[in-house]
Amino acid sequence: MFIQFFGGYLLSKGVVTPEQLVKAIEKEATSHIKLGTLAMHASLMTPIQIEEIKIAQTHTDKRFGELCVEKGYLTDEQVTQLLSEQYPKYLLLGQILTDEGVFDHETFQMLVNDYITESCIDKDGIPEEDNIMIHAMLTDYCRDIHSSNKEYLMEYLTLMVNNLIRFIGADFTLMPPVNNIDCHTAHYSTQKVTGPFKLDSVIDMDEDIAVMFASRYVNEMFESFDEYVQASMEDFLNLHNGLFTVNISNSYSVELQLEAPYSGTDLDIPASENVFVFQALYPFGTVNIIITDQN
Repeated sequence: MFIQFFGGYLLSKGVVTPEQLVKAIEKEATSHIKLGTLAMHASLMTPIQIEEIKIAQTHTDKRFGELCVEKGYLTDEQVTQLLSEQYPKYLLLGQILTDEGVFDHETFQMLVNDYITESCIDKDGIPEEDNIMIHAMLTDYCRDIHSSNKEYLMEYLTLMVNNLIRFIGADFTLMPPVNNIDCHTAHYSTQKVTGPFKLDSVIDMDEDIAVMFASRYVNEMFESFDEYVQASMEDFLNLHNGLFTVNISNSYSVELQLEAPYSGTDLDIPASENVFVFQALYPFGTVNIIITDQN
């Protein structure tokens, strides 16, 4: 699942702009992983060797793998194994950015290795849902958030990442949080969590993005924005918040309640140090997640 954080990592390193990142994410759905990327990740080929094979392909009508075997960089068995194994999804995002000329293969390899080291990721593991790892990475992501209820907020965000993966799709990048800014929503659904810990939660997106969001959520293709799309957004938020209240009850013996969700347009949320905005960048568009700590 580490693709959700790799984009933010690249932004934090200053090697990609938000515009370049969004463009790459939009291409993910129609792109495929290349053998050279897999071989580099497995430490079987160097960036220089990959470039050499790419140049060789411009002079002969042969597959990348064929040329690698001819050059002695890979065996037939290694080619077969690389193409048959699962791979970390963040590799595809980095590959697209490399193909777009944002950085070269050598820089790509360095960034991936640094990301693995700094995030304490098992290079050979492909965990799709690892609550401990997600929680740890989110905590690092949110290191500048200061709240007396930060532990609850981290539980909320960990669950949100998991629920986006489970119900909408894992093909998103989570942007680092933005705090204390004015928010103006397009089409939103909102719900209050009340009790000893209180928050207002909002998911907001443009109309066409809401259609795709709802279509993925119910596994049924909607053609246009209507009351069913709006109801699907509310249902997702209500499901998420319901699971959150159960988790808080089980983990902290704190009982929370939910008010009924509702939807609308053109909601203004004034800037406050208690307002936190996250963006999940999907290939179909940006989903805004706005959390207001009301305590």
